[in-house]
Amino acid sequence: MTNAGVLADHQIRDMIASGGITADTPIEPGQIQPASLDLRLGSTAYRVRASFLAGRQRTVKDRLADFQMHTVDLTGGAVLEKGCVYVVPLMERLRLPKGMTAAASAKSSIGRLDLLTRIITDHGVEFDRVPEGYDGPLYVEICPRSFSVVAQPGQMLNQIIFRQGKTLMSDADLRALHAQTPIVSGDPVISDGLGFSVDLRPESGTLVGYRAKPHTGVVDLAKLNHYDPTEFWEEVHTKDGWIILDPGAFYILVSREAIVIPPMQAAEMAPYLAMVGEFRVHYAGFFDPGFGYAEAGGAGSRGVLEVRCHEAPFVLEHGQVVGRLVYENMSALPAALYGRDIKSNYQGQGLKLSKHFQSK
Repeated sequence: MTNAGVLADHQIRDMIASGGITADTPIEPGQIQPASLDLRLGSTAYRVRASFLAGRQRTVKDRLADFQMHTVDLTGGAVLEKGCVYVVPLMERLRLPKGMTAAASAKSSIGRLDLLTRIITDHGVEFDRVPEGYDGPLYVEICPRSFSVVAQPGQMLNQIIFRQGKTLMSDADLRALHAQTPIVSGDPVISDGLGFSVDLRPESGTLVGYRAKPHTGVVDLAKLNHYDPTEFWEEVHTKDGWIILDPGAFYILVSREAIVIPPMQAAEMAPYLAMVGEFRVHYAGFFDPGFGYAEAGGAGSRGVLEVRCHEAPFVLEHGQVVGRLVYENMSALPAALYGRDIKSNYQGQGLKLSKHFQSK
């Protein structure tokens, strides 16, 4: 009997062995993270007229018949154009047991490219959520928003976690955890999770973020540490502790707080529920056990914020609360932790672009 909580890496391996997770091509060890599984693109992308959910009575194939415009063969790499919507069948499929659900999100590097990627399922009524007992294929909707990208089969844009029973930690449990193992630098702001704020007063210099340029070349997702950041991003500087967000613009900023995810917890970034202004911090992000954890080489890691401004220009100020982390209990201790035991690109991070761009 699996304990309640988010499944750890060795439990995910057990699911693969028992047929709960299957794939067209054998699942590779590198896909399994401390508390999640990376999902791989199949070979065909369907260009569709609009984003959609299947709905309770239909499959994704049914809806593709309604909205499909043309197909794109991803073999060898193909351009997915900015502003267009694509649906790609994934290599993996699920057969979840009773009491187990799943949730997906974009991987860190994909979110930092402003690449909207969301999992959809047959008979699904929510993005990135897989209902209890689901037995069927998985698809990903891809909408490049700032940059056109080159994608190919087998690339991993999304990750999925598996939840057995009740996993969420209460605010009281979170306070107790912080007292035992500090989960954030400074005094915690705990209300339906751990609140975090934006850093617009860096310890040195005036660089506080990056804004995506509107007209750029393509980003090949296979090329790491390759692109000159100045060709795709404008630096955002301030000496005053505030910036004005432009409507429709996409920004990379960083949290003021250093965050820690202990070994027996995982966390998900969620939107700040209060009406705080005309912007949104991208909320689809998982934090694996060990993120920022000192014994895993972290000593606290900042959270990178992917921010999009909406209808009106908006003044964002240093220390303004912009989001929250929802902590969950693990079902078991992972065999490997983020940072210490696996190659982790963002352990101990500060303000940082995705791994596709050259580091300064």
